[in-house]
Amino acid sequence: MPVEVTWWGHATCTIEDSGVRVLTDPLFVRRFAHLRRRRGELPGPEATVADVVLVSHLHSDHLHLPSLARLAPGSRLIVPLGAMRSVPRLRALRSVRGLRITEVAPGDQVRVGDVRVLAVPAMHDGRRLPMGPHRSPALGFVVEGEARTYFAGDTGLFDDMAQAVGPVDVALLPVGGWGPYLGHGHLDAGRAAQALARLAPRSAVPVHYGTYWPIGMDGVRPHEFHSPGDEFVRKAALLAPEVAVHRLSHGEQVRPEGAR
Repeated sequence: MPVEVTWWGHATCTIEDSGVRVLTDPLFVRRFAHLRRRRGELPGPEATVADVVLVSHLHSDHLHLPSLARLAPGSRLIVPLGAMRSVPRLRALRSVRGLRITEVAPGDQVRVGDVRVLAVPAMHDGRRLPMGPHRSPALGFVVEGEARTYFAGDTGLFDDMAQAVGPVDVALLPVGGWGPYLGHGHLDAGRAAQALARLAPRSAVPVHYGTYWPIGMDGVRPHEFHSPGDEFVRKAALLAPEVAVHRLSHGEQVRPEGAR
Protein backbone atom coordinates (compact mmCIF):
# COMPACT_ATOMS: atom_id res chain seq x y z
CA MET A 1 0.00 0.00 0.00
CA PRO A 2 1.21 3.58 -0.57
CA VAL A 3 2.98 5.42 2.24
CA GLU A 4 0.74 7.91 4.04
CA VAL A 5 1.75 10.90 6.16
CA THR A 6 -0.53 12.75 8.58
CA TRP A 7 0.53 16.05 10.17
CA TRP A 8 -1.10 16.64 13.57
CA GLY A 9 0.71 19.93 14.23
CA HIS A 10 4.14 21.06 15.42
CA ALA A 11 6.53 18.10 14.92
CA THR A 12 3.85 15.44 15.49
CA CYS A 13 3.26 13.22 12.47
CA THR A 14 2.06 9.72 11.71
CA ILE A 15 3.91 7.82 9.00
CA GLU A 16 2.18 4.68 7.78
CA ASP A 17 4.35 2.32 5.77
CA SER A 18 4.09 -1.43 5.18
CA GLY A 19 1.30 -1.75 7.71
CA VAL A 20 3.33 -0.05 10.46
CA ARG A 21 2.19 3.19 12.16
CA VAL A 22 5.07 5.44 13.25
CA LEU A 23 4.33 8.47 15.45
CA THR A 24 6.84 11.32 15.83
CA ASP A 25 7.39 13.69 18.77
CA PRO A 26 3.82 13.47 20.17
CA LEU A 27 2.43 16.73 21.60
CA PHE A 28 -1.26 16.45 22.45
CA VAL A 29 -2.07 19.45 24.65
CA ARG A 30 -3.72 22.81 24.14
CA ARG A 31 -1.30 24.63 26.41
CA PHE A 32 1.98 23.93 28.16
CA ALA A 33 4.59 26.14 29.79
CA HIS A 34 4.35 29.52 28.02
CA LEU A 35 2.92 28.12 24.79
CA ARG A 36 -0.66 27.91 23.57
CA ARG A 37 -2.01 26.00 20.60
CA ARG A 38 -3.18 28.65 18.19
CA ARG A 39 -4.21 26.59 15.17
CA GLY A 40 -5.74 23.19 14.58
CA GLU A 41 -7.91 21.05 16.81
CA LEU A 42 -6.24 18.82 19.34
CA PRO A 43 -5.50 15.43 17.78
CA GLY A 44 -8.09 12.79 18.64
CA PRO A 45 -7.46 9.35 20.12
CA GLU A 46 -6.54 7.93 16.72
CA ALA A 47 -3.37 10.03 16.78
CA THR A 48 -2.07 8.14 19.81
CA VAL A 49 -2.28 4.77 18.08
CA ALA A 50 1.15 3.69 16.88
CA ASP A 51 3.36 0.65 16.57
CA VAL A 52 6.39 2.73 17.45
CA VAL A 53 6.93 6.30 18.69
CA LEU A 54 10.04 8.29 17.76
CA VAL A 55 11.38 11.08 19.97
CA SER A 56 13.96 13.25 18.24
CA HIS A 57 15.40 15.07 21.27
CA LEU A 58 14.70 15.93 24.89
CA HIS A 59 13.23 19.44 24.68
CA SER A 60 9.82 19.47 26.33
CA ASP A 61 7.92 20.26 23.11
CA HIS A 62 9.34 17.06 21.59
CA LEU A 63 9.69 14.75 24.59
CA HIS A 64 6.43 15.75 26.30
CA LEU A 65 5.74 13.45 29.22
CA PRO A 66 1.94 14.02 29.57
CA SER A 67 1.53 13.26 25.86
CA LEU A 68 3.62 10.10 26.15
CA ALA A 69 1.37 9.07 29.05
CA ARG A 70 -1.56 8.98 26.59
CA LEU A 71 0.04 6.22 24.53
CA ALA A 72 -1.42 2.74 24.79
CA PRO A 73 0.13 0.59 27.51
CA GLY A 74 3.08 -1.35 26.18
CA SER A 75 3.81 1.10 23.36
CA ARG A 76 7.31 1.00 21.90
CA LEU A 77 9.31 4.21 22.29
CA ILE A 78 12.63 5.07 20.62
CA VAL A 79 14.53 7.92 22.30
CA PRO A 80 18.02 9.44 22.12
CA LEU A 81 20.84 7.80 24.03
CA GLY A 82 20.92 9.08 27.61
CA ALA A 83 17.25 10.04 27.75
CA MET A 84 16.48 7.76 30.70
CA ARG A 85 19.25 9.37 32.73
CA SER A 86 18.37 12.93 31.75
CA VAL A 87 14.59 12.55 32.15
CA PRO A 88 14.05 10.24 35.16
CA ARG A 89 10.25 10.40 34.80
CA LEU A 90 10.62 8.23 31.71
CA ARG A 91 11.36 5.39 34.11
CA ALA A 92 8.03 6.00 35.81
CA LEU A 93 6.24 5.85 32.47
CA ARG A 94 8.03 2.61 31.72
CA SER A 95 6.88 1.18 35.05
CA VAL A 96 3.32 2.53 35.14
CA ARG A 97 2.42 2.42 31.44
CA GLY A 98 4.66 -0.44 30.45
CA LEU A 99 6.34 1.56 27.70
CA ARG A 100 9.11 -0.38 25.97
CA ILE A 101 11.90 2.18 25.67
CA THR A 102 14.94 1.83 23.44
CA GLU A 103 17.77 4.37 23.46
CA VAL A 104 19.61 4.98 20.18
CA ALA A 105 22.49 7.05 18.82
CA PRO A 106 23.21 8.07 15.21
CA GLY A 107 23.76 4.99 13.09
CA ASP A 108 21.64 2.67 15.23
CA GLN A 109 18.81 0.72 13.60
CA VAL A 110 15.63 -0.77 15.05
CA ARG A 111 13.37 -3.19 13.22
CA VAL A 112 9.61 -2.75 13.74
CA GLY A 113 7.53 -5.19 11.76
CA ASP A 114 8.32 -4.69 8.09
CA VAL A 115 10.03 -1.33 8.54
CA ARG A 116 13.48 -0.36 9.68
CA VAL A 117 14.05 2.80 11.73
CA LEU A 118 17.49 4.37 11.32
CA ALA A 119 18.70 7.09 13.68
CA VAL A 120 20.62 9.86 11.88
CA PRO A 121 22.43 12.97 13.17
CA ALA A 122 20.82 16.36 13.72
CA MET A 123 22.50 19.70 14.41
CA HIS A 124 20.63 20.84 17.50
CA ASP A 125 21.12 21.12 21.26
CA GLY A 126 19.41 17.95 22.41
CA ARG A 127 19.70 18.46 26.18
CA ARG A 128 16.72 18.42 28.55
CA LEU A 129 16.68 22.11 29.41
CA PRO A 130 17.20 23.62 31.91
CA MET A 131 18.07 20.51 33.90
CA GLY A 132 21.50 19.13 34.55
CA PRO A 133 24.75 18.76 32.62
CA HIS A 134 23.81 15.53 30.87
CA ARG A 135 23.77 15.60 27.11
CA SER A 136 21.83 13.45 24.71
CA PRO A 137 22.19 13.66 20.94
CA ALA A 138 19.47 15.29 18.90
CA LEU A 139 18.38 12.89 16.20
CA GLY A 140 16.53 12.61 12.96
CA PHE A 141 15.05 9.32 11.81
CA VAL A 142 14.69 7.54 8.49
CA VAL A 143 11.73 5.16 8.34
CA GLU A 144 12.42 2.59 5.65
CA GLY A 145 9.74 0.27 4.31
CA GLU A 146 8.17 0.64 0.89
CA ALA A 147 9.68 4.14 0.93
CA ARG A 148 12.43 5.94 2.85
CA THR A 149 10.85 8.77 4.87
CA TYR A 150 13.10 11.25 6.68
CA PHE A 151 11.78 12.92 9.82
CA ALA A 152 14.29 15.65 10.67
CA GLY A 153 13.14 16.50 14.21
CA ASP A 154 14.83 19.81 15.00
CA THR A 155 18.02 20.52 13.11
CA GLY A 156 20.09 23.18 11.49
CA LEU A 157 21.60 22.83 8.05
CA PHE A 158 24.92 20.96 8.14
CA ASP A 159 27.45 20.17 5.44
CA ASP A 160 27.11 16.39 5.26
CA MET A 161 23.35 16.25 5.79
CA ALA A 162 22.65 14.43 2.52
CA GLN A 163 25.38 11.88 3.19
CA ALA A 164 24.26 11.32 6.80
CA VAL A 165 20.60 10.87 5.85
CA GLY A 166 21.09 9.01 2.59
CA PRO A 167 18.65 8.87 -0.33
CA VAL A 168 15.05 9.49 0.72
CA ASP A 169 11.67 9.50 -0.99
CA VAL A 170 9.85 11.79 1.48
CA ALA A 171 11.28 14.50 3.75
CA LEU A 172 9.40 15.93 6.75
CA LEU A 173 11.28 19.17 7.41
CA PRO A 174 10.88 21.79 10.15
CA VAL A 175 10.38 25.23 8.62
CA GLY A 176 9.62 27.44 11.65
CA GLY A 177 9.28 27.36 15.41
CA TRP A 178 7.16 28.48 18.34
CA GLY A 179 8.52 31.99 18.70
CA PRO A 180 9.44 35.02 16.64
CA TYR A 181 13.16 34.20 16.58
CA LEU A 182 14.82 30.91 15.68
CA GLY A 183 18.07 30.19 17.44
CA HIS A 184 21.09 28.27 16.24
CA GLY A 185 20.35 24.73 15.18
CA HIS A 186 16.99 25.31 13.50
CA LEU A 187 15.71 25.44 9.94
CA ASP A 188 13.63 28.35 8.78
CA ALA A 189 11.81 28.25 5.46
CA GLY A 190 14.86 29.33 3.47
CA ARG A 191 17.31 26.93 5.09
CA ALA A 192 14.75 24.13 4.85
CA ALA A 193 14.53 24.76 1.11
CA GLN A 194 18.33 24.53 0.93
CA ALA A 195 18.16 21.24 2.83
CA LEU A 196 15.53 20.04 0.37
CA ALA A 197 17.82 20.80 -2.56
CA ARG A 198 20.60 18.78 -0.94
CA LEU A 199 18.42 15.81 0.01
CA ALA A 200 16.53 15.72 -3.31
CA PRO A 201 13.55 13.62 -2.20
CA ARG A 202 10.56 13.07 -4.43
CA SER A 203 8.17 14.71 -1.96
CA ALA A 204 8.31 16.92 1.12
CA VAL A 205 6.00 18.05 3.92
CA PRO A 206 6.77 21.18 5.99
CA VAL A 207 6.26 20.73 9.75
CA HIS A 208 7.12 22.47 13.04
CA TYR A 209 5.35 25.78 12.41
CA GLY A 210 1.96 27.42 12.77
CA THR A 211 0.75 25.46 15.80
CA TYR A 212 2.06 26.83 19.13
CA TRP A 213 2.84 30.43 19.99
CA PRO A 214 3.91 32.12 23.24
CA ILE A 215 1.07 33.44 25.35
CA GLY A 216 0.87 37.23 25.15
CA MET A 217 2.80 37.46 21.88
CA ASP A 218 -0.17 37.31 19.51
CA GLY A 219 0.61 40.73 18.08
CA VAL A 220 4.41 40.35 17.91
CA ARG A 221 5.68 39.49 14.43
CA PRO A 222 2.59 37.36 13.65
CA HIS A 223 3.92 36.58 10.19
CA GLU A 224 6.56 34.41 11.87
CA PHE A 225 3.68 32.20 13.04
CA HIS A 226 1.52 32.13 9.90
CA SER A 227 3.88 32.34 6.94
CA PRO A 228 6.66 29.69 7.12
CA GLY A 229 4.67 26.97 5.33
CA ASP A 230 3.81 29.13 2.33
CA GLU A 231 7.30 30.64 2.31
CA PHE A 232 8.82 27.17 2.21
CA VAL A 233 6.60 26.23 -0.73
CA ARG A 234 7.78 29.31 -2.64
CA LYS A 235 11.48 28.85 -1.88
CA ALA A 236 11.37 25.11 -2.53
CA ALA A 237 9.93 25.83 -5.99
CA LEU A 238 13.02 27.91 -6.74
CA LEU A 239 15.72 25.71 -5.19
CA ALA A 240 14.23 22.23 -5.68
CA PRO A 241 11.55 22.51 -8.39
CA GLU A 242 11.53 18.76 -9.02
CA VAL A 243 10.27 18.04 -5.47
CA ALA A 244 6.51 17.83 -4.87
CA VAL A 245 5.81 19.86 -1.71
CA HIS A 246 2.62 19.17 0.27
CA ARG A 247 1.64 21.92 2.69
CA LEU A 248 -0.85 20.16 4.93
CA SER A 249 -3.48 21.55 7.27
CA HIS A 250 -3.56 20.22 10.81
CA GLY A 251 -4.91 16.68 10.81
CA GLU A 252 -4.60 16.38 7.02
CA GLN A 253 -2.95 13.37 5.41
CA VAL A 254 -1.26 12.78 2.09
CA ARG A 255 0.08 9.89 0.06
CA PRO A 256 3.22 11.54 -1.32
CA GLU A 257 4.15 11.11 -4.95
CA GLY A 258 6.79 8.48 -5.59
CA ALA A 259 6.47 6.99 -2.08
CA ARG A 260 5.44 3.43 -2.89
